[in-house]
Order: sequence, then C-alpha cells, then structure tokens
Amino acid sequence: MTPKKIPERKDIPDDHNWDLTSLFISDEDWDKLFDEVESQINAYTDYKGRLKETVKIFKEAIDFHLSLTRKIERIYTYAHLKSDEDKSNQFYQGLHQRAVSLHTRASESSSFMTPEIQSIADDQMNSFLADDSIAEYKFYLEKILRYKPYTRSETVEHVLAMSREMANAPTLVFGQLDNVDLNFGSLEDESGKEIELSHGNFSTFLISPNRDVRKKAFFQYYQAYEDHKHTLAATLVHSLKKDLFYSRVRNFDNCRAAALFGDNIPETVYDNLIKTVKSNLAPFFKYMDFRKQTLALSELHFYDTYVPIVSDVTFDIPYEAAVEISIQAMRPLGEKYIKVLQEGLLGGWVDRYENRGKRSGAYSSGCYDSSPYILLNYENQNINSVYTLLHEGGHSMHSFYANKHQAFVDHDYTIFVAEVASTFNENLLSRYLLEQYKNDPFKTVYILNREIDNIRATLFRQTMFAEFEKITHSTVEANAPLTLDVITATYRDLLEIYFGDTLVLDPELSLECLRIPHFYSAFYVYKYATGVSAAIALADKVVNEGQPARDAYLNFLMLGGSKFPLDELVDAGVDMRSPGPIQRAIKYFSDLVDRLIDAYQEL
Repeated sequence: MTPKKIPERKDIPDDHNWDLTSLFISDEDWDKLFDEVESQINAYTDYKGRLKETVKIFKEAIDFHLSLTRKIERIYTYAHLKSDEDKSNQFYQGLHQRAVSLHTRASESSSFMTPEIQSIADDQMNSFLADDSIAEYKFYLEKILRYKPYTRSETVEHVLAMSREMANAPTLVFGQLDNVDLNFGSLEDESGKEIELSHGNFSTFLISPNRDVRKKAFFQYYQAYEDHKHTLAATLVHSLKKDLFYSRVRNFDNCRAAALFGDNIPETVYDNLIKTVKSNLAPFFKYMDFRKQTLALSELHFYDTYVPIVSDVTFDIPYEAAVEISIQAMRPLGEKYIKVLQEGLLGGWVDRYENRGKRSGAYSSGCYDSSPYILLNYENQNINSVYTLLHEGGHSMHSFYANKHQAFVDHDYTIFVAEVASTFNENLLSRYLLEQYKNDPFKTVYILNREIDNIRATLFRQTMFAEFEKITHSTVEANAPLTLDVITATYRDLLEIYFGDTLVLDPELSLECLRIPHFYSAFYVYKYATGVSAAIALADKVVNEGQPARDAYLNFLMLGGSKFPLDELVDAGVDMRSPGPIQRAIKYFSDLVDRLIDAYQEL
C-alpha cells in the first residue's frame, strides 16, 4: 500500500495559506525596503556622542532608531514567515539570513545608544523626561534606565551586538536538524493505512485508540532522537553556555535573573510556581490513576497519557467548521472581538496545513505593520487542532488590540502576558463545548478529559520543564559538566518526581528534553504555567461577572507592552506575585478531575 505522503508546498491551495501582502506585495518590494534600511544604518553616526546635547537631538535619535527598528521588524517578519513555509527552500532561507544580518548590523551601529542614554546625568535626564515632547517615550526610557547596572561600555556593547548572530547557532542547528533532517519513517494507523510519521501528526498517533499504533509511533519517533542524541545534547549545552556568557558579561547573579529582569519578574514568582505545583501533585496523581483504571491497563506508559479515556468519540472538523466553533466560544468577549477574529481566521491570517519542510508546531507572529499571522499544521481528525487554532487566535487578537491602541514604542507585549490571552481562549472553548455537549455523556467526558489534559500539559508539564531549565542552568553556572548522561539523568529524576509511581518511565522518555524547541529560549516555558493560572481566573470572571470583567480583560489586551506584565495582570484582575492563582488553578483542575470521575461512572 502506498503511504499517504505529506504534500509539497506548491500543492497547497493559495486560499489555505496566509496572505503576506500586508507585509510586502512581492519579494522585490522586500528587497527595496532592505536596500533602503541598509543605506540608512550609517546615519546612526549622526547621533553618536550627541544624545546629551539637547532634548531635541535626544528625541530625534530615538525617533530615528524606532523608525529603523520598525522597518527591520517588517523585513524580518516577512523573511522568517517565508522561511518557515518550507525549511528546504534555500531562497527564503537566504532571505532570512539576510534579515538576521541586517538586524545584527543595525544593532551594532545602534549599540552606543543604550549606554549613552544611561550615561546622561540624573538631573539632565529628569529634565528631558519632563519635556512634553518625550512623553510618549517615558516607559521606554524607564526600561532602558533600569538596565544601567547591567550595561557595559560602548565598546563592549558593540562587541555583544556583533556576537548575537553567531550566538544563535545552537538554535539554528537544532531547528534545521529537527525540522528538516530528522526522518521518522512511516507506519500504519488503526485503519491499516500507511502514513509518514512527522512532528505534525505525532500527537494524532498518540491519541489513537489502538495501543499498538501509539506505542509503535512513540518508539519510532524517539528512535530518531536516539540516533542523534549526542548532536542534540551538544546544541542544548551550547545554548545554555550562551545564556551563561551573556548573563556574566552583564553582571547578573545568574541566567534566570537575567532572563526575568526585562519583564521585572521577581525570581520568587518562578520559585513559587515550582514549589506550589510540587506541593499539590495529589490531584494529578489521582487523575493518572483514574486514567490507568479506565483504560484497563496494568501499566500506564507515556504513550497512554494522551489517548481519550472514551474511545468511541471521534471528530472530523474541517478548518472552516473549527473557525465557526471558535467564534461561538468567544461570544463572551462581544461582537467586535468575534467579528475581527472571524475575518482574520478566514481572510488570510492563517497558514493552515502541513506541507513538506514546513516548520512544525504552531505560532502567532507578525509586526506592527502587518496582520497577526498564524502558522498551523491543522489536522481535521484531531480536536487539539481546534484548541491550537483558538490558542494562536488569542495571541493574534492580543496583537490586533495592542497594535490598534498603542504607539509602536509600546505595542509589543511580553510573553508573560501573551500566554494569558491564548490559554484564556482555550478555557472559553472548553466551557462552550461542554455546554454544547451537555446532553451527550460521551462527548462531555471527552471534553472534560481534554480540558484536564490541557491543564496537565500547560501547568504541571511546563512547571517540570521550568525546573529542568533551572537545574541545567545552575549546573553550567557552577562550571560542572553537563554531558548527555547528566542531561538525561536530570530529566529522568524530574519525571520520577512529577509522575510519582503513576507511570512506567520508558528509557526513551528521558530523551524528551532534547526535542523541546522552547529550551532554546531560556526561561520561557514557566510563562505557560503562570499564564494558564491567570487565564483560568480571568475567564471565570468574564463568564460570571459579565461586562465589567469583559471590559477589564479587553483593556488588558489593549495595553500591549505599555506596562510591566505583573502590573497589567493586576489591572485585569489577578495578582501573580502570590501563589494564590496557582493554587486556584490546581483547585480548578482537581474539581474537573472529580467531575470527570462522576461523569464517567454515569456512562
């Protein structure tokens, strides 16, 4: 039997792909702006050494810098989106490299600005800040001035800017190996159809009701990582060493402090997350034991942890139907929100389906001057694809509101709050589906199961990832060896803690840490766990309190990056400085588990 092949990019209909004309009509237009920016970079020298002369010169320099940055973001966004369409397309890989190089050169030329701003005497800076012409830049300047103790001399800053492209090598190597060179082979699904295994459909195989299928998919998938484990370990270690280098050069106490400083997040927020989750694993263990019982297994393995506990519920949801479901689920946010969302999801925001060489996973991306684009690898038969669509739609609507209501200087929100907007949408989707299926006990159980698994993956799993990052960074900070064996043993220890005795840990699972792309963006994953905790609280407020809570939430989206993220969340109605939201999220999870057990007994 001929296996079902992943299509080539050229075989995907145009109306299923994103429309990048909000960025550039053509590659030639991209080249024109590239050449324009390239010719303007040298103009930074007009302002070098002059920022303290007058408030007029000071403002002109910032205006120029932000204008050029805005153009570079547009250039880079187009290049990275085109390169992600097909990682084997060398032309667009070249465009991406050119965009990165342009950004690096601009960073080199502008590297004097931050130390020069920070060198301005406090009295003069206060005078500048009191000038009405600088009003829109106050928060921007506050963030720069906070870094004063961690900013080096002009010469060192210039060298650091030059190093960025080279330092990105571990991430690029991992990306090419993981997205292009790894071959997972083919296998038969439960109907006997031979299908090529890929990142895009691995999760679909893991929800197969046929245990032999999901078991074979698991071991076959991880065999590719076993075959390349030494290379993958080397890329991860050198990514950690990159983090160590930059944190030490800038005189931070540790890598984590450096990563959290920009968002003004105390390390106690990170530690509270880990401590609170690890102290409240009982509901998670209860759920895993219930899963094992309902699947009638003597042993629960990782490949048994995603399959629905009711096997006779199937979904076949075309993309357009998923959009309609999404629109109905988001009605608590009002007609204006859902009108924009619907037009975007059907009108060119989304690159919908997998093609050969396409970047795996999903994301929302864009810039101030473009639509908020979404990359998907949508699967009709996988309900997770509907959740992913609305998750990324949450990011994109956040971008839409922020870009509409903030100036360029303050539009870019942080990842810390971004994950609130995305998981908020997922929570409303589950609430909607549970209402729709309230008279269908099997689908009720299915969606409860799905919501529990979503929180499990976002809160418990990402917290385990966060602790792995903390431990591995601490290892390199202590100048201790971080070999493949140390990496996998560290991960194995965490698996044993976070799963207890509920799961049989196959040796292959210790390789999971080598395939997580987010580990190349240090101290990122904890934001999923804090985000889902805040989202659960805010979704509950919107559903139960109506317009005041809805308005507060939409105003939160409008803030963009105009405040520090913890302050934005306080405005929305939740304080992440305390363990309270994490505890409430775990209580919500525990209640869902009890509700699932009761519903299952009535089948």
